[in-house]
Amino acid sequence: MSTTKPADSIFANPAPLGLMAFGTTTILLNLANAGLYPIGSPIITMGLFYGGLAQIIAGAMEFRKGNTFGMTAFLSYGLFWESFAFILLLNSMGLATFTSTSLAAYLYVWGLFTLLMFVGTLRLNGALMVVFGTLFVLFFLLSASNENGNSSLLTIAGYEGVICGLSAMYASIATLLNEVYGRVVLPLFPRS
Repeated sequence: MSTTKPADSIFANPAPLGLMAFGTTTILLNLANAGLYPIGSPIITMGLFYGGLAQIIAGAMEFRKGNTFGMTAFLSYGLFWESFAFILLLNSMGLATFTSTSLAAYLYVWGLFTLLMFVGTLRLNGALMVVFGTLFVLFFLLSASNENGNSSLLTIAGYEGVICGLSAMYASIATLLNEVYGRVVLPLFPRS
């Protein structure tokens, strides 16, 4: 995920789009996890189109720019949202069901992937470290709450997920505004 657009680049920076798509969709789902409303069609469609499709587009743009980290992150999490939405759709249509244990395993694997991606953020910037660090915690909280059937843990995960989503929205808007104004408007806390 690039944080600045080189002056000679003819391509737009896809990071603000991908991060905003991830952040807003994550907030919407985790407000449901926190118990504020049930998971329904707004979450599923948001997961399919903004969380899923927009991140896939951002990942393809990162590929074109030669940014392996951004490509891997956006394509992977875009496909996460697509697959998660399909899990919910197939279950609601009675075409395929899942157990809490299988969903826990699904979330655990995504948590492991996120931990590995977090290592990459250590060379990028502090804003992305927060996004990936809170996402790692979120996946493991969600996995544990599904494995144990613990609704209190799911509520905690929901609120933690809102923090994760807000951190992605911050990274998105900071990247965008810093580019628009040609200076640091909101810090990303770059790493060397």
